[in-house]
Amino acid sequence: MSNVKLNAAKSAIRLIPESGSIGLGSGSTVAIFAKELGRRVESGKADVSVVPSSYQAYQLAIKFNIPLTNLDKNPELLLTVDGADEVDKELNLTKGGGGALFQEKVVASASKKLIIIVDESKLVDKLASSFLIPVEVLPFSLGVVKKTLTKMDITPIVRQAQKKMGPIVTDNGNFIIDLKFPKPIDNPAKVAIDLKMIPGVVETGLFIGMADEVHVGIEKGAYVLKK
Repeated sequence: MSNVKLNAAKSAIRLIPESGSIGLGSGSTVAIFAKELGRRVESGKADVSVVPSSYQAYQLAIKFNIPLTNLDKNPELLLTVDGADEVDKELNLTKGGGGALFQEKVVASASKKLIIIVDESKLVDKLASSFLIPVEVLPFSLGVVKKTLTKMDITPIVRQAQKKMGPIVTDNGNFIIDLKFPKPIDNPAKVAIDLKMIPGVVETGLFIGMADEVHVGIEKGAYVLKK
């Protein structure tokens, strides 16, 4: 187990309320957090239920005996803990490396606070510096979306499944296109709007102005970045 990921998870676990409903994100660092949360629930220190943002998060909740709920029962969550692929200086995020960006954004938007847990390798000056920007698209619109992106000087790469022929299919039955920009993004808020305006794009992996705290794990602990 990575110490830096464990330290990020332990830093965020301190924010868990004694009771209420929270969002559970996706990814390897969140998996460590879920294990810690399960211990907290089992010990009686936290009486919480989680809204999972992906099938992976759902399986983590089941594995660690964390009570489940949903956004119909709890449309407002106290907080969500999630990971990120990139975090810029303004705490804007690139997410979606695991293909769950649409549901992750819905759960995050339903939360009073969004807490991100990462290691220092995820910190960048500008988004699209070290990670392709994913978008979720309707399969029917794939050709049109690719053509539009190319006209915008963005290289579209349809994410392919491993050990299965063809594109990855998300939990919502859609495809993921990873976007290669010619240079890191100067204005991620504008880019997010421009991408979202393309017919057929369901959601983007640009999370702009959503993170309240970023807990960064290091070998000897963690530090917190705030807005």
